[in-house]
Amino acid sequence: MDDAPGPDPQRDDDEPAVLVASVGPLDPVVALLREFLHRSGAIRAIALMEHGVGEGPALVDVGQLLPIEVVVDEQVFQLPHAIELDVPEPDVPEVRQLPPFEVNRETGEIAAMIGGVEHYAEAVIGLTRRIGPRDAVIATWRTNDPDTPISISARGNDPLVITLGEDDEYEMEPGWPPPAAGI
Repeated sequence: MDDAPGPDPQRDDDEPAVLVASVGPLDPVVALLREFLHRSGAIRAIALMEHGVGEGPALVDVGQLLPIEVVVDEQVFQLPHAIELDVPEPDVPEVRQLPPFEVNRETGEIAAMIGGVEHYAEAVIGLTRRIGPRDAVIATWRTNDPDTPISISARGNDPLVITLGEDDEYEMEPGWPPPAAGI
């Protein structure tokens, strides 16, 4: 069973994605999210940028072992996951793969190595700082429950949001995690 979320289910599948080898000025974001995905063990990393190439928003969606999907001005582009991009090596926030967290969706409890959730949260905050202060990043990891991945969302100075599964959201206190709280 492939538990990595796929492309946006709200997208009209009658409009085929355009297969490309580059998305121009968004290539550095693609490279950053892809490298983050590989280093962190995440199954998905998404950036929603307030202003993409044109005046509208842009979305970059990198899933584990899936084509990379980029949406700009309502046009959907796909890049092969392993495509080599002509960009400098991305400045990926410090992150390492951790064992899957144990989650209890009913109680909202997460059991992880000390500092594990904070470590991933700091890394997601680092991604938002590299992409843009008004842009949002969501990263998703597997847990002990295949139906309940954990996602961490960050945007600028807004409080982080941790999501268990698809809809159990927990807004964290402003300022969490405290600096250098991770492992």
